[in-house]
Order: sequence, then C-alpha cells, then structure tokens
Amino acid sequence: MEIVETKLDGVFLIKPTVFEDFRGTFTETYNEDAYEKAGITTKFVEDDMPFSMKNVLRGIHVEQATKLVSCGYGRLYCVVVNCDEASSQFGTWESFILTDRNRHQVLVPPKHGVAHLVLSDWGMFHYKKSGYYDPATQDSYRWNDPKFNIWWPIKNPIVSQRDEQGKYVSK
Repeated sequence: MEIVETKLDGVFLIKPTVFEDFRGTFTETYNEDAYEKAGITTKFVEDDMPFSMKNVLRGIHVEQATKLVSCGYGRLYCVVVNCDEASSQFGTWESFILTDRNRHQVLVPPKHGVAHLVLSDWGMFHYKKSGYYDPATQDSYRWNDPKFNIWWPIKNPIVSQRDEQGKYVSK
C-alpha cells in the first residue's frame, strides 16, 4: 500500500496493492494494522454504498466523522474540499479519479466536504465512517459554489433536492 499526502492537510490518497492473475484481481481494502502503521488510527463504525447512474453528482457533504472513500464499481470523479471556516485552507479543494480498477481510496477528515460525480454508466461510491449517520451533524454545500470554484467535467449534473438546496458560501 502506498499513502500519498495531498495539498489538503489531513487528506491522504491511499493506493492499495492490486493482485492480478488469470482469474481476475484481489485487493485488500482495509487492514487495521497496516493503516495504523501508516498513522491512520481512525476507528470506523459504518459503511455506506450509494449506487448511481452516469452524471449523478452527490455532495458536497460535510460531517464531523472521518471518511475513507473509494469506488466499488465504475469510474468516479471525487472532490474533497476543506469546509472548516476557521482553517487557512478553507475552500481549498482537490480532485481524484477513483475506479474499480485502481482501487484508490481517499481519507477525508472531519470538516471536509466530499462529493462524487459518476463518469461511467453506473458507479458505486463506498465509504467507511468513524461516526454513525446523524443528519443533525451534517452540512451540505452547493456543488457549484463560486467560492470553491471547483472544476467539474460536466456542466449540468443530476443532483438531489438536498444537494440543490445546499448552502452557498459565496452569498
């Protein structure tokens, strides 16, 4: 496994080893000992897997929990943005291509928003969380907020009512 620091403090790109032979592939997606040796000591308590069609954009969702995100199926454009207004990195974002072939993961700390856009016909976003689902502790920002100035590969994604009504930082 290779762990790469990103430009966002506390956000890491994790590249698990993918074993491939004539039968297909095998990837160990989580090993507590290996993660702890790399300095990731988060205890995860919940796994979630939204499955969406092409051009669906989910997010920007912010929680008080740490998330370990990956692509279980398809190809996703994943964006992580610092949403901590007290941080000098507030509004800074980075994007990642997550696929079912590269098996990359992104560690997203609390107060960082995460969003994903499905680039393939279908895609499954998988994430482990350090806290249980609680709508009272979540926040949503608009995917197209000019303050964040995030580059998206499409202009008119399919979004939920919740995401369409997310807050604007710019206003």
